[in-house]
Amino acid sequence: MWQRGPVMLPSLFQALHQLYYDPNIENKNLAQKWLMQAQVSPQAWHFSWLLLHMDKVPEIQYFGASALHIKISRYWNDIPADQYESLKSQLFTHITRFASGSKIVLTRLCVALASLALSMMPEEFQTSRLPQYRKGQVRSVLAQECGSVFPLLEQLLQQQDSPGFIKQKVLKCFSSWVQLEIPLMDCENLIQAAFTSLQDPELFDTAVEAVVNAISQPDAQRYVNTLLKLIPPVLGLQEQLRQAVQSGDMETSHGICRIAVALGENHSRACPAPGDVALLDQVEHWQSFLALVNMIMFCTGIPGHYPVNETTSSLTLTFWYTLQDDILSFEPDKQAVYQQVYRPVYFQLVDVLLHKAQFPSDEEYGFWSSDEKEQFRIYRVDISDTLMYVYEMLGAELLSSLYDKLGRLLTNTEQPSTWQHTEALLYGFQSIAETIDVNYSDVAGLGRGSPSETSFGLILFVCAGALSEWLADHPVMINNVLPLVLQALGNPELSISSVSTLKKICRECKYDLPPYAANIVAVSQEVLMKQIHKTSQCMWLMQALGFLLSALQVEEILKNLHSLITPYIQQLEKLADETPNPSNKLAIIHILGLLSNLFTTLDISHHDDDHESTEVKKLPVQQGPNPVVVVLQQVFQLIQKVLSKWLNDAQVVESVCAIFEKSVKTLLDDFAPMVPQLCEMLGQMYSTIPQASAIDLTRQLVHIFAHEPAHFPPIKALFLLVTSVTLTLFQQGPRDHPDIVDSFMQLLAQALKRKPDLFLCSNLDVKAVFQCGVLSLKFPEAPTVKASCGFFTELLPRCGEIAPVGQVVHENGKVLLQAVLEGVGGQASRSLMDHFAEILFALNKHCFSYLSVWIKEAMQQDGFPSARVSPEQKETFSQQILSRERVNKRRVKEMVKEFTLLCRGLHGTEYTADY
Repeated sequence: MWQRGPVMLPSLFQALHQLYYDPNIENKNLAQKWLMQAQVSPQAWHFSWLLLHMDKVPEIQYFGASALHIKISRYWNDIPADQYESLKSQLFTHITRFASGSKIVLTRLCVALASLALSMMPEEFQTSRLPQYRKGQVRSVLAQECGSVFPLLEQLLQQQDSPGFIKQKVLKCFSSWVQLEIPLMDCENLIQAAFTSLQDPELFDTAVEAVVNAISQPDAQRYVNTLLKLIPPVLGLQEQLRQAVQSGDMETSHGICRIAVALGENHSRACPAPGDVALLDQVEHWQSFLALVNMIMFCTGIPGHYPVNETTSSLTLTFWYTLQDDILSFEPDKQAVYQQVYRPVYFQLVDVLLHKAQFPSDEEYGFWSSDEKEQFRIYRVDISDTLMYVYEMLGAELLSSLYDKLGRLLTNTEQPSTWQHTEALLYGFQSIAETIDVNYSDVAGLGRGSPSETSFGLILFVCAGALSEWLADHPVMINNVLPLVLQALGNPELSISSVSTLKKICRECKYDLPPYAANIVAVSQEVLMKQIHKTSQCMWLMQALGFLLSALQVEEILKNLHSLITPYIQQLEKLADETPNPSNKLAIIHILGLLSNLFTTLDISHHDDDHESTEVKKLPVQQGPNPVVVVLQQVFQLIQKVLSKWLNDAQVVESVCAIFEKSVKTLLDDFAPMVPQLCEMLGQMYSTIPQASAIDLTRQLVHIFAHEPAHFPPIKALFLLVTSVTLTLFQQGPRDHPDIVDSFMQLLAQALKRKPDLFLCSNLDVKAVFQCGVLSLKFPEAPTVKASCGFFTELLPRCGEIAPVGQVVHENGKVLLQAVLEGVGGQASRSLMDHFAEILFALNKHCFSYLSVWIKEAMQQDGFPSARVSPEQKETFSQQILSRERVNKRRVKEMVKEFTLLCRGLHGTEYTADY
């Protein structure tokens, strides 16, 4: 048996012989185990070299080379710094000797040499947590060592018989070292060698990373001569790039593009320091740099749809920002020269970007995943941002060019364009329209000439962006734009864009539109009568007219309202006399919807105006009745007549309530004259057939008018009536009406918030209301439970100030607590726990002495609120709820969440890790 303890050569030879030649498997295993220990022993630094003598057999030499590799790669810290050079020299000597010897030994020695180089990598420095000043010192020392490291790396990389994985490690080592801001001229040879490695598919990715890291150093732009030497090898990659594109090799095209962009993006800029020069400013080399720019242009326009067919083009977009910034930073005379050279390039860029922004065919797009569609959407946003930026350089000439392209596109009958082509061009217009500083003179010329389809598409999509706000600041342009928009309203193919554009113009520019109001109303009325647009566009159009009329005098508003809605009132009168059927139901809902949308935006008091931007233009608050109220009073009886026949139809009732609800929200106090008759009508409606929409409208009236003494009597009567009818509904079984229960709970909460005195009414059964709330907490519908929790969080703080509420809570609070604990125990959705916690917090704050008794009694029940929690866990929760932390709402919510997980058997599971 070989010797144990300190490793001696005889024992080593004996173990190696046994490993390689002994037929006994057990002996082989023992030998291997001992040799593995020997390789990591301190003596390995010595015996490794002895085993490499040329008179030894390859098996022994291989073991020596492997031992060296292990020691260098794993025990680097054992070597004193003053012996690095000696170790490197010995390795080179042995590699030279074995160049004509055993290949497996040579390979192992090369691996050891690569490990030596990698052991000197500064990766640990990059990830260390040294103080900043220490990092600077270490960086400086490491950078000085590159003189001894780089020649070693060059030799390994350029050596013909170096294995691929060795070169791979060398490139990674170089990539790490250059991040220490090594002067670019010191990296030149290795960069050139890395370019050569780009031809090897196995080394390609690592070589790309090394080259990009080297030429992307912030300090690299100082070394202009070295940068100039790098342009030819980058341009030399064009054929490899084209072949990659043709063969669909996205990885290769992506990598070459990264190199080209890194060189162009990081070194086109002018350097501020004295004596510094940039590539762009090297006049004698401008042609080579222009060739680099064209190479990047090829990458921008690489064939295929991003991100499915290519992922390269997005890399180039920031380069065009950088280049433009550099050009515009020159002095005026110098800038003019570069503009002359690069303006054609940027016009080409616009064409390329518009092509890349095109959607694929409908069939192809249908196969895209949702993730691919989202990436494409973001990509188009990036293109839009680039086009906005390019406008700063190209100005009016860009708009004119796009305008001409659109004209040719839409008038070419011989070769009809696809919708994708047209949409992309219009998308370009929209992008430029969103530029906040579009010049007036640039846009002014676009509306001249005959208002062709080209003009329609252009103006509509420009306005659909941010131009409506721009028009508000340049009202003189409205005369150019508005006729085109109005003419487009008659084109069904431009329905969505034309109506949305008019709506935006009427909203943003309403104070400049009175001279055009009659024409806008007439055209709108005509297209509405012709039923050109779908229902949703008709509603938008009425909203646009509401914005428009808001800026007129009351007399003008009433005049326009009369002409606008009279045909619909006449039609509604006719429908009200007919026997209800599905056809006239749709017509009634449509007319009621038109009125609702008109009254949503018709606001002569300008409640929704942006005070900063429109205060100067605001009209004085008008005297007399509000035009909307006048119209509503005129049609009130007709609406009642419609209701009398359609009271059983929830959609019609909802449409009627929507007219008044939207009017109340818009007019606020101006709606006051309508309050008494509306309250009466709502009471009749709800008494006949309870519906949630009637409660929602009641809630709006309570919110706005309940605090005003003049309107309190009708509001009070309506509130009591709705409450009485709903309580009756609860007695009959409310589970079939969760929407009514939801709306009722919201009404109660609103009443407590705006007018708590409503709960002082002698004929309000507060106890019954309380019990209904408790019952609602057990509904399966989450919105209903949430509304019920909202009711109790408003009710409990009133215990002290409203005697009937205090009495009911003290007598029935335990029932409420029990319902809350049941929900926490698992009966309610976990998403509702914060809302249940709100009730516990309110009970704690306003009924603490009662709560401390109630929770103790409730928790004594076996299996309550869940069989999964122990008595100790229930006791802990009770104490937490009653502890000093009860005043911290956030902590109460955390307690409830933790307890509900225990009750559901989910505590500590991965399922609730983020809960």
